Amino acid sequence: MGIPDPNPDGPADPQLDPERSPGFESSISALEDIEVSRDDVVIGTAEPHELTAADTDPVAGNAPDELLADLREGTATERQRAALELADRERTPAAVEALATAARDDADADVRQFAVEALGELGGDRAAAVARDATDDDDPWVRAEAIVALDHLDRAAHADHLDAALGDPHHAVRRNALVSLFKLRGEGALPALLDAVDDDSERVREWVAHLLGGIDDERASDALETLARDDVGVVAKTAVDALDTDAGRFRRQFTKAAERTTNAPADDRLNRHPDL
Repeated sequence: MGIPDPNPDGPADPQLDPERSPGFESSISALEDIEVSRDDVVIGTAEPHELTAADTDPVAGNAPDELLADLREGTATERQRAALELADRERTPAAVEALATAARDDADADVRQFAVEALGELGGDRAAAVARDATDDDDPWVRAEAIVALDHLDRAAHADHLDAALGDPHHAVRRNALVSLFKLRGEGALPALLDAVDDDSERVREWVAHLLGGIDDERASDALETLARDDVGVVAKTAVDALDTDAGRFRRQFTKAAERTTNAPADDRLNRHPDL
């Protein structure tokens, strides 16, 4: 028997807003109530420019040609900012082509990720083709962003890609695919959710518990009973809450909330991950 992987989730996902976690609930009344003794936490050394790459204010006034030049020739931070800013500009053939090139060929994974996100915002056949290709990117966060883009562009047309993503080695890709399939199929997503009940990632199990709350089926209830005994508290708490949820009301509210944004599981650029 091999030694268990101490980090089955792969690279950390530290910029996920905890308030967007389905199991979020705070009973902290003072700072001293927060437990911080974690032996498995490693603090990285992100540079300031890496943490501000998603801030497009410095280029908000730039002309489209300047943004395209930055995307082709700028530093990694400049390329990232240019990609994000182009997502908020008019879709032009030049912008789409430049973003497609960046999404496929840029040496920096964050640039590729941001370019995929931008194309998902701009839409069109070219964007969909690039996003499909990006589901095979070497970087997991590019793949996760590709699922978000396909969800936004036309999740029904890309159901095969969403199904395939359920087998991805990274938790963020699997999570995004599950959420998109739930939005697409509703109660028809039950088989995929049941298959993920014992996923190695607590983040995926948490979302499985959350989504099972929207399915009125004895098999979903049985799965939630299992998840309510999960070793990870947030997973168990989410499952307990889901057992008390009105399934039909949940589906209506979840779909309505999700459709207000581009990103699949939550808004505010879920897949960002500075090297903290």
